[in-house]
Amino acid sequence: MLETAQQAKEYGADLIGFVFAPSSRQVTVERAVNICREIKGVGKVGVFVNAPLGEVIAIARQCRLDFVQFHGNESPDYCRQVKVPVVKAFQIDNQFLAERVNSFPVDYVLCDSFVPGCPGGSGVSFDWQRAETAMRQIKVPVLVAGGLTAGNVGTAIKILQPAGVDVSGGVETNGVKDGLKIKEFIQAARAAEGVNHA
Repeated sequence: MLETAQQAKEYGADLIGFVFAPSSRQVTVERAVNICREIKGVGKVGVFVNAPLGEVIAIARQCRLDFVQFHGNESPDYCRQVKVPVVKAFQIDNQFLAERVNSFPVDYVLCDSFVPGCPGGSGVSFDWQRAETAMRQIKVPVLVAGGLTAGNVGTAIKILQPAGVDVSGGVETNGVKDGLKIKEFIQAARAAEGVNHA
């Protein structure tokens, strides 16, 4: 895991994530603390789903997280009480409303795919063309997740022009992070970003 974080940093990732929510990717606080201590020069994000507020604040402090990312039913008031910059994930479905998203006092919004019973990490893409108009109405910078790979991230960036992209399964082989896929993904994202800002 330390090696993967090191690779992500070396290949140019802006942020690396630590999943503290129950998941096949879940990491212990102790392990995250060790990685955060070792890896400098890249932002650290803690991923939580409906965790007690005190637990989030304690872990953020222990790991010196730069961001916390919420994938559950966290309320605007809950987000407001966290003293670390907040990324709030919203699933793109037929009920997605920018007005509701804009009621959250957060630093970034993460738009992810809607998969029943799955708070995130589904590996499924949403309809970027269809979501584009609603996403443009979001008032804070938007990140995009959901089924992204080196092969399609350029298209997602071209259509949605997000502030950033979030990947997990798209850089794995048999459920394990793959250094080559991480490198290819970051290269593809950077290339698309360059075209957008030209």
